[in-house]
Amino acid sequence: MKVSKTLSFIPNLNYLDEGNFFLIAGPCAIEGESIALSIAEKIKTISTSLKIPFIFKGSYKKANRSRLDSFTGIGDEKALKILDKVRTEYKLPVVTDIHSSLEAEMAAQYVDVLQIPAFLSRQTEILVAAAKTGKVINIKKGQFMAPGAMKFAAQKVIDSGNDKILITDRGSMFGYQDLVVDYRGLVEMKEFGHPVVLDISHSLQKPNQDTGITGGNPHMIETIARAGIAVGVDGLFVETHPDPGSALSDGANMLPLNLLENLLVKLLAIRKIIKEF
Repeated sequence: MKVSKTLSFIPNLNYLDEGNFFLIAGPCAIEGESIALSIAEKIKTISTSLKIPFIFKGSYKKANRSRLDSFTGIGDEKALKILDKVRTEYKLPVVTDIHSSLEAEMAAQYVDVLQIPAFLSRQTEILVAAAKTGKVINIKKGQFMAPGAMKFAAQKVIDSGNDKILITDRGSMFGYQDLVVDYRGLVEMKEFGHPVVLDISHSLQKPNQDTGITGGNPHMIETIARAGIAVGVDGLFVETHPDPGSALSDGANMLPLNLLENLLVKLLAIRKIIKEF
């Protein structure tokens, strides 16, 4: 399936004819209605001015935190209703993670794209359940998986009757406490025929810290984003927050919201040059 055809199944995804990369962006987790709406409005303003197709991202709950006392969410239904409000009030497509097969049908009532977390990208049951909702499915590559292995994850969705697939790379484990991005893998995964996305925030995580709180390297976001655009990724995924230091999840690797527009302007300039080759 061609990239443009896959993206055309996502409601309210504008500017697909502009030839720009698309953007999946938002906070790590839904912390409350006012901040979610504020972030969505800000990114929509930026993406509209730059004519970038934009999908709002927010996790309605966090199911894989390192510690039991870490923030996991404000309540499933409450958070999902906030995502739905973003979708209806700002006419934006919305994506959220699911963590089990039982969550697929429930979450699909509120969002346009279902995301399979990297740790669950080989779990057949969750891939099949997500596929059967008919939604576009964003599969995040497991940090432990070779890029070539993602064709089998995608095939599980296809064999379940759904070929509307995005594949997102979020780095590969490099020792116990670091991740690296193999840009060869981005090119390899594009050969599968699905849109390929580079997650420019989670790829800079520093996992398995002694504190039980994942670290990050956010000052490198622009560096890996530039490289991703240079090798031809179709989309970028970035978690962003007005004040990452106060974010309730993954603040250590999020992009401050006030830096997003300048970053996107630079990346569009690179994209324009790359398209000339």
